[in-house]
Amino acid sequence: QVQLVESGGGLVQDGGSLTLSCATSGSIFSSLVMAWCRQAPGKQRELVAFITLTGYTNYADSVKGRFTISRDNAKNTVYLQMNSLKPEDTAVYSCAARRSTSPNFNYWGQGTQVTVSS
Repeated sequence: QVQLVESGGGLVQDGGSLTLSCATSGSIFSSLVMAWCRQAPGKQRELVAFITLTGYTNYADSVKGRFTISRDNAKNTVYLQMNSLKPEDTAVYSCAARRSTSPNFNYWGQGTQVTVSS
């Protein structure tokens, strides 16, 4: 069983920065593909970024150049550095994980609120 716990959300002004962290339990972190997703009120959940076992990263067009996903396998933690935040980035951000052999993200954290004020 894999448990994911997010931290680092909060209130920030337009143009500000935040770093989210997702601590993962268990001994299989290095074999997991990790991702950050977000869901704003009234909108569908969006895949923001993911990082593979080898460190390959991919981003939604809406955050390219502003957000950076990274992982520390020694700390079983994945991060999302968010710069140049905009009010439209306001959402609940959730950490997700899947085994490399699985097509779906089937481990989820409870989420952390990020609010960007204009």
